Amino acid sequence: MAQPASPFTPADAQHRLVDVPGGRIHLVERGTGPLVLLIHGFPELWYSWRHQLPALAAAGYRAVAVDVRGYGRSSTPSEVEAYRMRAHVEDNVAVVRALGAETAAIVGHDWGSTIAADSALLRPDVFSAVGLLGVPYSPRGGIRPTDAFAMIGGDEEFYVRYFQEPGRAEAEIEQDVRGWLAGFYATLSADTMPPSGESGVFFVPRGGKLSDRFVQDRPSWLTEAELDFAVGEFERTGFSGALNRYRNVDRDWEDLAEWDGAPITQPSLFVAGELDASIAWLADAIKAFPTTLPGLVSSHLVEGCGHWVQQERPDEVNRLLTDWLASLDQFLD
Repeated sequence: MAQPASPFTPADAQHRLVDVPGGRIHLVERGTGPLVLLIHGFPELWYSWRHQLPALAAAGYRAVAVDVRGYGRSSTPSEVEAYRMRAHVEDNVAVVRALGAETAAIVGHDWGSTIAADSALLRPDVFSAVGLLGVPYSPRGGIRPTDAFAMIGGDEEFYVRYFQEPGRAEAEIEQDVRGWLAGFYATLSADTMPPSGESGVFFVPRGGKLSDRFVQDRPSWLTEAELDFAVGEFERTGFSGALNRYRNVDRDWEDLAEWDGAPITQPSLFVAGELDASIAWLADAIKAFPTTLPGLVSSHLVEGCGHWVQQERPDEVNRLLTDWLASLDQFLD
C-alpha cells in the first residue's frame, strides 16, 4: 500500500506499508541492489535517515528506512509487551521478506542500534552484517536491568527508570510535544548541548521532570520544517508506543537468556559522536569489542559530534557506511 510522500522524501524514493506479524510497518525505500535496512532510535522516525537514503542508493544499494513499531505510520499495538525485542526482530525479518530479499545488512541508531544488534544476533541467517550508530553492542548478562537502573543516580532518577511507569513520561511530553522534542534534540546535539555536556539530562531531579535540564534552542542540523514533521507525527501517535520499548527491558533480559554473553560474529561497524554521553557510560562495552564483535571491520568516534550522529554529520557517516558496505560485497545479496 503506497503512502503519500513527506516533504523530506528523497527524490525517487517510495513510501510503502508492508504486512508483518504484528500489523504493518511503514518504510521508505530508494535505490536498487543489496538491501540495507535502516532502524531509527528514540524519539525519531524514518526521516532520521533522510541523508543516508540517497547516498546509499547512489552507491548501489537498496536503502530502506522504517518507522519502527509504535512510531509514525507503522502499527502501534496497545499492549506494552508487544514492544519486546523479539517483536522488533520479527518485524525486521518480515520487512526483508516482504521486499523479496533473503538477507540484508542492518544499520541502527540509538535504540535502533540495539534492535539492529539483536536482529543480527537472533537471525544471522537473515542479517549478514550490522552497523551500530551511537550505542555499542553489549551482550545480555549481569543483573535484571531495572534493578541496575534503580542503583543509578543517587537522589535523582535515571531516565530509563523514569520511563517505566505507563503514562508518567507521556504526561510530561504530550503537554508540549514541540517544546519537548526541540529541547531533547538540542540538549543531545554538539552545537547546542549545555556547557557541562549532555549527561545531566538523563537524570530526573527529585520531584521534577526530564525536561527540567533541556536547553531551549534548535540545533543547526534540524530545520523548522523538519521539526514540524516530527511534531506532527508524534502529536498524532502520542509517545506510548515509543516509550514502551523502554518498558520491555526486563522482558528482553528474560527472553534473551539463551544468548547470555553471546558475540555477534557478522561483519560489523561502530560509529558514534565523541561528545555522546553513551560513549562515557558504555566505555567498557566498546573496550570489549574484540570479544563481543569479533567481526568488527572498523570503529569511529566522530570528532565534535553529539548523539544524532547521522544527522549532525551526514557526509562523514555516509562515507563510513558506504566504505564499510563496499568491503562486504561477498556477504550481501
